[in-house]
Amino acid sequence: MPPNVIAIDGPSGSGKSSVSKGVAQILGYDYLDTGAMYRAVTWWALDQGLAEVDVPARLEQCVIVSRTDPTDPQISVNGVDVSEAIRTPEVTAAVSRYSAVPEVRAALVAQQRQVAEHTSQGLVAEGRDLGTVVFPDALLKVYLTADVEARARRRAAENAERGHDADVSTTHQSLAERDRADSQRAVSPLQIADDAVEVDATYMTLAEVIDHVAALVKERL
Repeated sequence: MPPNVIAIDGPSGSGKSSVSKGVAQILGYDYLDTGAMYRAVTWWALDQGLAEVDVPARLEQCVIVSRTDPTDPQISVNGVDVSEAIRTPEVTAAVSRYSAVPEVRAALVAQQRQVAEHTSQGLVAEGRDLGTVVFPDALLKVYLTADVEARARRRAAENAERGHDADVSTTHQSLAERDRADSQRAVSPLQIADDAVEVDATYMTLAEVIDHVAALVKERL
């Protein structure tokens, strides 16, 4: 694994994607959305009509390719661009279940490490278990969080842009349920790494968070 891996973990709606892409662009690094990979598996499983218990035996049939360009991080499954399809309410509602399957996590962790090994300059990766499981020796680990109400407003705005349900109250409930599921799962739960820098973005603008994290990286370099 290259030395310059920046692992950004945190709960849903905390701004991980926007911050990670922004930091990657500032540093000239590659970008990887590991959450999108779990969503891709979930999309594929739902498309195939597979229950969680059926996924391990068929997992080799799900070929995920993630582009690492932070300006165009397209993700495909078996050659089909699913960048938008994985953001539907149906996938969002199911992703915690499918991402808790041990075989799914093992396969995707291996793929995430391969991406890091083949990056040229460095990698900014976002997810939920990067600092604790996937990249325990990352140059910098950030745990990005925000008040659940603030996260609900941000996620509702994102949903509105995609033409999905934008009700803040419903989104708040969905995020709270996702937080519980991700934190309580048996395999690679959402946790703060002991050596992570916690960044609370509740009262920060996106630009402020990006600049803050980029500055932390440069300090480590």
